[in-house]
Amino acid sequence: MEAEEVDVALIGGGVLSATFGLMLHMLQPDWTIMGFERLPKVAKESSNPWNNAGTGHAGLCELNYTKEKPDGSMDNSKPIDINEQFQVSRELWSHFVEAGVLGHPETFINSCPHMSMVHGEEDIDFLRRRWEGLKENPLFAAMEFSDDQEKIREWAPNLVQGRDPQERIAVTYDPTGTDVNFGSITRQIFNYLEFHGVFVETSKEVTDLKQNSDGSWTLRVADHHRRKEGRAEDKFVRAKFVFNGAGGWALKMMQKAGVPEVNGYALFPVSGAFLSTTDPQIVATHTVKVYGKAKVGAPPMSNPHMDARIINTNRSVLFGPYAGLDPRFLKFGSWFDMPKMIRTGNIMAVLNVAKDNLALIKLLVGMIFMTPGQKLRELREFSPSADMTDWRMIKAGQRAQIIKTNADGRGGKLEFGTEVITNADGTLATVLGASPGASTAVPIMLELLERCFPDKIEEWTPKIREVIPTYGKKLSDDPQLAYETMKKTAEVLHITAPAPVTQS
Repeated sequence: MEAEEVDVALIGGGVLSATFGLMLHMLQPDWTIMGFERLPKVAKESSNPWNNAGTGHAGLCELNYTKEKPDGSMDNSKPIDINEQFQVSRELWSHFVEAGVLGHPETFINSCPHMSMVHGEEDIDFLRRRWEGLKENPLFAAMEFSDDQEKIREWAPNLVQGRDPQERIAVTYDPTGTDVNFGSITRQIFNYLEFHGVFVETSKEVTDLKQNSDGSWTLRVADHHRRKEGRAEDKFVRAKFVFNGAGGWALKMMQKAGVPEVNGYALFPVSGAFLSTTDPQIVATHTVKVYGKAKVGAPPMSNPHMDARIINTNRSVLFGPYAGLDPRFLKFGSWFDMPKMIRTGNIMAVLNVAKDNLALIKLLVGMIFMTPGQKLRELREFSPSADMTDWRMIKAGQRAQIIKTNADGRGGKLEFGTEVITNADGTLATVLGASPGASTAVPIMLELLERCFPDKIEEWTPKIREVIPTYGKKLSDDPQLAYETMKKTAEVLHITAPAPVTQS
């Protein structure tokens, strides 16, 4: 059938599609780019600020990123790697603030110190050793440690108010942490792209995609407005390259495309909710993000945390997450997402994960049926004087964690994080998984460019380095470069600058 032809098609209107569209438009402005979002507006799923905690994930407070080795030493490679990636995102954002693509920094990023908090001698020892292993790295030079309740009170009064003075707690505190509104970033980028001829059509759902003999892809696009009016007429778009940024439905679209690279993959839906408050006293005194340790058997993304939020200049505080019961892969997904995902190549992995994670499933189910009193006890581990009447429950966004089949095909495991997947000829790409995807959107898209456009990357490199001067370099290997880069982006983004470099 007759199809509209474009160079690049974007599926989904979230921060990943926005970032990829912006980078491609910057590098190849003569290419035609078109996007499709099935909801009436962009950034309504995981990128929406009320569907996530807004943590600018930089490894500053997320304890699950640090692994303790059998010999007792700390493996901090993951928090360092994630911090490196977040600095790349900061570089791109600061460049586009200066270029006028993004508006005032306060509309999407604000300073918000990141803290970790633990209880008891064993976890205090863990936290101290984690800090000792990180503080010499230039990306973590501003981080402080304390097990003194009075010092902790200076940083976060609510953590100490009403607590037994004899209770043993400890924290790390890093003033360079941030709160990020990824929905605002997404909307601002798409507004800029639309002004420059890159359109994202909303209420348009890609229902199928097939590869043509010349390597291009034909997308079938349903118009939800027309369907409501009784004119169910689909259109077809032919694209040389497709970025599948459909979030929890990304695997579904890859399966429709029939690419073998996703054989054996499945998803595990995780629903959640947060307690939220705008009480003036709480909001005024709690201006940090505090992460604890996940319970034994809980998924890493369930780390309890109490977060200051700044959304459209309005301040609030969230606490959670509490597990929810929802089998959908998107907040506005389908109740049949799970059964429709099952294939002969992934069913054993799904069954294996269910069998091997009975403790996790039991924990999640237990959280779903928690009483108000139990929820209050969880909150009071962070804020001992908390009163439930000051808080209300809000539903968080859906997360779809990766299930990957083992190499022998006999089972599978549940994985946390994000993964870039491309088809054999590099004409179709997607990102599966959840956190810290949005915070590391820019380096994820750079990886995608390198993998899918190897014949263009050399030509594009000078332009990439105009936007991201440290492209191809590791800040951890160069303390002075790390300090100068973080200082410059902090000045442009109006956020807390890093600690100066000191000579050891």
